[in-house]
Amino acid sequence: MEKTQLPANVGALVESVGEAFPVHRAFLATAIENATDDELRRLSDYLEFCHSKGLADDYLADCYLTIVCDTVDEQVYFKEHKRYRHSTFADVAESVYHDADYMNRYMYGLAISTFLWPNHVAMVRMFRAEIPATGGGRYLEVGPGHGFLLLTAAEVGGYDELLAVDLSEASVEQTETIVRHFQPDRNVRVRKMDFLDAADLKPRSFDAVVMGEVLEHVEEPERFLRRIAELAAEDAFIFITTCINSPAVDHIYLWTTTDSLEKMIEASGLDIVKPLRLPYEGTTLAESVERELPINVAYVLRVRPEQESR
Repeated sequence: MEKTQLPANVGALVESVGEAFPVHRAFLATAIENATDDELRRLSDYLEFCHSKGLADDYLADCYLTIVCDTVDEQVYFKEHKRYRHSTFADVAESVYHDADYMNRYMYGLAISTFLWPNHVAMVRMFRAEIPATGGGRYLEVGPGHGFLLLTAAEVGGYDELLAVDLSEASVEQTETIVRHFQPDRNVRVRKMDFLDAADLKPRSFDAVVMGEVLEHVEEPERFLRRIAELAAEDAFIFITTCINSPAVDHIYLWTTTDSLEKMIEASGLDIVKPLRLPYEGTTLAESVERELPINVAYVLRVRPEQESR
């Protein structure tokens, strides 16, 4: 893919990561080669935003490598034990979600991975392609993390009001800051609250419900799926992403096949409109399941018609 000149700050980040972790250089070169000019521009804009907050390339490289190295450690554990290291929210809350320093590094690293990891790139591309660009209404995002899906919804979605909710103070701050920086005129609110228990989130009141990389972090993902089915309006755009056999420092719910996940989705009163099943790079979906390799998935969903009348 022919490129315009690589943005200088993207090149500087790649060089910082490569110097700290030389075996990752080939992976980064492939990621840059496969990125579109628009994706490289958006990564460059994000890095410029980070620099404006006083974050140096070395720090951002360390954030990204925190994700890489922690994931490798968890993959080794998973291969040996056939399970994730943790299985309850309490196991990871203090060491991840309530540790502001780690959570900030984790979120910056994850944000950068959305431009470099092929499966993450593919899910973002799907979201940008599928989110309705017209129609107005209310958008709800659960667990915005680093804020990039919410930012995308503010940029290309046609919603009048956008609300994001998260339990992590660090995530709320990062999300609010990035959206205000890039889309200051949009009607966006970010609140620290429990999605499951919030009484002011009314049934059938949202024209879009989005939940990116949340379900694998909770003990009872079916409760979150049923809550989505309750809050989404008739014909609402629903978009979720999660993962199969994909260990990470804060993943606690393990699906071993896409079938088991999709049965849970459908049992929660949601229909799959469009699936995206992304096996581990270089393998087929069947090979990834057989070898217990990470699989990423994204779905456009809708409320099942009989749910709408309840």
